[in-house]
Amino acid sequence: MAEKDLEAKEKMELQTTAESTRDVPSYIPAVDIYESPEALTLVADMPGVGPDNVAIDVHDNHLTLRGTVTIEGEKERVLLQEYGVGDYSREFTLGRAIDQTKIEASIKHGVLTLTLPKAEAKKPRKISVKTG
Repeated sequence: MAEKDLEAKEKMELQTTAESTRDVPSYIPAVDIYESPEALTLVADMPGVGPDNVAIDVHDNHLTLRGTVTIEGEKERVLLQEYGVGDYSREFTLGRAIDQTKIEASIKHGVLTLTLPKAEAKKPRKISVKTG
């Protein structure tokens, strides 16, 4: 494994001109995308986001992920904070290869997993060769 593979990645804050009703920063979640013959699998890191605080929308070939972090009332004074707490937001454009009606999602320990099944016409298939 290369040394570069083990470097920590900075959390990217979302730069937007939209107004928010919450006084917390918004971050772009880190995402990995995997492909199999049947589907694309999208894995997004959203620490602190639970199943009740995630919203996934598909509209006009746009997939939008939003996660809200519940911030408890602080009882102690923060002396040092190296980890920024905030909400998450990310958008993707979906192609025709995805069957948008069959997208599934789950979240566990702050990791959101989406399965984006490929449309039947885009799945690889074997063609049998006939003799004679």
